[in-house]
Amino acid sequence: MKLLLLAVLTTLCVSGYAQSDTAKAMAIMKEGTVYYGYGAELTHSAKLTVTKDTRYIIIDKISKELDLNSLQISCPENISLLSQQFSIYSSPKPKYEESDLMKRIKDSIEKKQILVSVIQNNISIYEATLAATGKLIESTIATSGNKTSLTAEVLKLIEFYNTKIEQNKNLIFEKGLAKAAVQKEITALNDRLTAATVVANANYTAENPKQSSYGRVVLQVICRTAQVADINLSYYTKNAGWQPLYDIRVDTKTNAMKLVYKASVIQNTGIDWEQAKLSLSTGTPNFTTTAPLFSAWYLKYYAPELYKKYDNLTVTNSIPTMSALTRAKVSADDMGYTMSESTVVPSTLQDYTNMRQGLLNTIFEIDLPYDIASNGLPHNINIKEEKLSSSLKNYAVPKLDPEAYLLAELTDWQNLDLIPGNANIIMDDTYIGKSFIDPNSTADTLNLSLGKDKRVAVKRLLIKDDNTTKNRDNNIKQTFTYEITVKNNKTKDVDMILKDQFPLSNIKEIEIELKEDGGAVVNNELGVLTWSVVLKPGEIRKFRFAYTVKYPKDKKIQNLK
Repeated sequence: MKLLLLAVLTTLCVSGYAQSDTAKAMAIMKEGTVYYGYGAELTHSAKLTVTKDTRYIIIDKISKELDLNSLQISCPENISLLSQQFSIYSSPKPKYEESDLMKRIKDSIEKKQILVSVIQNNISIYEATLAATGKLIESTIATSGNKTSLTAEVLKLIEFYNTKIEQNKNLIFEKGLAKAAVQKEITALNDRLTAATVVANANYTAENPKQSSYGRVVLQVICRTAQVADINLSYYTKNAGWQPLYDIRVDTKTNAMKLVYKASVIQNTGIDWEQAKLSLSTGTPNFTTTAPLFSAWYLKYYAPELYKKYDNLTVTNSIPTMSALTRAKVSADDMGYTMSESTVVPSTLQDYTNMRQGLLNTIFEIDLPYDIASNGLPHNINIKEEKLSSSLKNYAVPKLDPEAYLLAELTDWQNLDLIPGNANIIMDDTYIGKSFIDPNSTADTLNLSLGKDKRVAVKRLLIKDDNTTKNRDNNIKQTFTYEITVKNNKTKDVDMILKDQFPLSNIKEIEIELKEDGGAVVNNELGVLTWSVVLKPGEIRKFRFAYTVKYPKDKKIQNLK
């Protein structure tokens, strides 16, 4: 009896959630704070009706990937929360049912198969009759003995049997044809059934693409009064994050520049964010509770190369440290952000974005409802648009690259709250290419490469007539003369920075002398020549410089040119 009672109590406890003392509700995600790189703090609300008899509250549709230690639940004052339990719930997939067409075809096949069985049974009867008739004829002939001729009665009987045999054979042939025709119909019906099954399976898959699963929280409560209760939940999940993405828009006619600050948001929390208001934090979550201790402090050089790892982290790639979120490939259709309301023009985005600055980070609060699916694909969100204080200059190093580049020198950029990230360069409403913004600089001016400028032509030539080689006192002295030609093919003035170089030597036997600098600013420590010029529309300027190299004639210099 004790064992029986224990089994009954266990059954009641397991099925208790389905009793009248249980209230259920789906959680609705209201807002979320998404952190730079990875991590997000999500807030849900659930509204449900409870009575004094309510002992359990089940809240479904929260993230499957959450930090249980961060789960916070808020109940009304007259509802006491005794305990909470988290689990992953998988909704039962609807039962697969055959379509009416499939059922009708199967019924027809079954009837045809019965007909085939009837025909086959008739064929078997005719074949048995045929075999018996043959045996009777043989037996009749055998009983006639050694008579040279058969009696009229025997001949008449044999003729009757032969007629019977002919009839049976004809019937067997006809039934065989009928059976083959019915089997052909069955084959056609099976083909129709296969096609109908494919269609039914496709419809079922479309209507039930996958078995949905999500997080579930079961609350054990004491309700003092009947009411419509609002329950709030918040928690941290690492399966979300954002990475900055910029659009630099340049108007070459007015030299005006605008920066569109975007966020590439990725989430794979197991629930779709629908009509959710998002806040984007430039900080990263820190849950360290251990008291800090000093360790040795070593200074290091700043290395911009470290930021090259971000070169591929655009809207078509993954957020760093979030490889588990971005296993799916991204198509062009997946790169746009989606909003349930009408699209907001970027120039008016400031009306919906509130920037809240803290000591260590900046939070962009966007007062717009976004829909972001839990598919691990990037969704672009416009944050704000800023006019940039900048000046455009052309830059060329013809020794290394025969093309001129357009540079933007940004001033007052420290207040833009920039994060290292890729930038799409859009010049005169035409996409030019990509650049990289590295705000980790102490300079007052931030240089940004806008790509090649085909309207400025640069050519560098070695002037052979002025190149000489002399042998004297066991030494070789060579003179190198270069001429750089720059032409402005634009319809306005060009502010140009031109650079070249002459070699340096840290070997005593090798002597180098800059004979002609062409009016450049000379950096003798680096061997760099810099010209800063303003070219009028259509103007051509030439810059010539020369240097000599003296070294022992029994030696060879590997990188002399």
